[in-house]
Amino acid sequence: MATIKQEVHQITLTEAAALKVKGLAEQEGKKDSSLRVYISGGGCSGYSYGLTLDETISSNDLVFEEHGVKVLVDPESMKMLSGCVVDYTESLNATGFTVNNPNAESSCGCGHSFTPKEA
Repeated sequence: MATIKQEVHQITLTEAAALKVKGLAEQEGKKDSSLRVYISGGGCSGYSYGLTLDETISSNDLVFEEHGVKVLVDPESMKMLSGCVVDYTESLNATGFTVNNPNAESSCGCGHSFTPKEA
């Protein structure tokens, strides 16, 4: 298992997002779970963001800690997520998690999928 990286956070979780993750974990009875952030193929722009509570840390996972929440990312997803900020907002127009990704060339209108910048 990868060690928790305290000095460098390649994915930032805002305090609002961390509070929401903790609340969801408690609500689902998964207080010891981590937030897994990942990329999957598909979506209207080519790739989609995924966020889920996960109780298993894989041996190849990159593990970060933000505001008391462990964030897990697989190495392949990290290639497109490095430098991201995961936030949680509640407003009249939209409520939910958002990913601000500096590696995205463009995003769809819903914000859940993106086209990566060419390397």
